[in-house]
Amino acid sequence: MNGFLQNIVGMGDMSDSVIASDLLISIKSGVKMLAFAVTEAATAEARAALSAQLLSAIDMHDKIMDFMVEKGYYYPYHMQDQLHADMQAARTALKIPLPD
Repeated sequence: MNGFLQNIVGMGDMSDSVIASDLLISIKSGVKMLAFAVTEAATAEARAALSAQLLSAIDMHDKIMDFMVEKGYYYPYHMQDQLHADMQAARTALKIPLPD
């Protein structure tokens, strides 16, 4: 195992937070792109299929966000707490040595 992976493996909960955050960012992007695709679809069938996917993506967003709130990774309703969590994550990230 290289040094970079060895350094992040021991981060435990922080790694889970990073993975969950990446997943949340990805699903938000997917929701945005699906909403755009619905408005650009040429047929009713395509719009219906894309709308169904959009609803599934929104449901997934809710589940990921609920998970993150429950674990204390995300504070969507408390800006000061979220700022503190983001600053802590940034400080932790800066301590990880870069791979050679």
